[in-house]
Amino acid sequence: MESLLETNLANPFHKGKVRDTYDLGNALLMVTTDRVSAYDVMLPEGIPGRGIVLSEISALWLRYTASVVPNHFIGMSYEPEIAKQFGLENLPDEIATRSMVVKKAQRIDVECIVRGYITGSAWAEYQQDQSVQGYPFPEGLEESQKFDEPLFTPTTKEDTGHDLPLTIEEFWNNLGGNIAWPLEEHSHALYTQATELAESVGLILADTKFEYGFIDGKIHIIDELLTPDSSRYWDAESYISGKSQPSFDKQIVRDWLTNTGWDKKTKPPTPTQEVKDLTIEKYLEVYKRLTGKELVF
Repeated sequence: MESLLETNLANPFHKGKVRDTYDLGNALLMVTTDRVSAYDVMLPEGIPGRGIVLSEISALWLRYTASVVPNHFIGMSYEPEIAKQFGLENLPDEIATRSMVVKKAQRIDVECIVRGYITGSAWAEYQQDQSVQGYPFPEGLEESQKFDEPLFTPTTKEDTGHDLPLTIEEFWNNLGGNIAWPLEEHSHALYTQATELAESVGLILADTKFEYGFIDGKIHIIDELLTPDSSRYWDAESYISGKSQPSFDKQIVRDWLTNTGWDKKTKPPTPTQEVKDLTIEKYLEVYKRLTGKELVF
């Protein structure tokens, strides 16, 4: 299988780092390509099949959590009834297997991050000043240690460049309580539900991010949900606090890029075949654990 890096369908709506979105009139077609973004830059080559796995995992979670928080998901574009309803019967297989039909939404320009464990940028910040995005912590925390309670650490949502961290006060001041409060509550509820399912199949959901928008005046989850691109999954059996954990997510690519000595400014190197194979293998393992099924493509 070759990587799907570009799509060129009628009525383009938005092109993101990984997803290409098209206007269907009363809905949107969201295609998850095999492109890989790391440190806010696109890598020269994609990972074949990545978009398929990400789409399937996202669809799984969108269906599973819909009773907790409504979302924009209508269906997978390859489902016969969806294809017929939205005129997608002739969609090429390489796009149909990587895409879903979603409701149109007015995006809320924040990312709602929930952290159950201190790792990544949170660990780096704690080492520097014993705090995580405005939350003070005592001395003696270990890398990858579980927080007593999940931490809500929102950021801005930037179309280009780095998202910027927000304190809770900034988050509430920027959005107002009528929006900020439900976003925080929804994010904690989603993380709790997702953690319970992940733990039941031997996975730890260390942290994840949620994006929201308004549909018919009500807050809905939009974009992807709980994929290895937007979440940090660890293996529960091998988890040991006090060190970095083996990754089931895009951190594999980030770690490889860091180890190459890349300066994060010049053109990034092309991932080796070993890195590509390991990444897709871990994505597929997350899917298999969550569903109990093999995803074959």
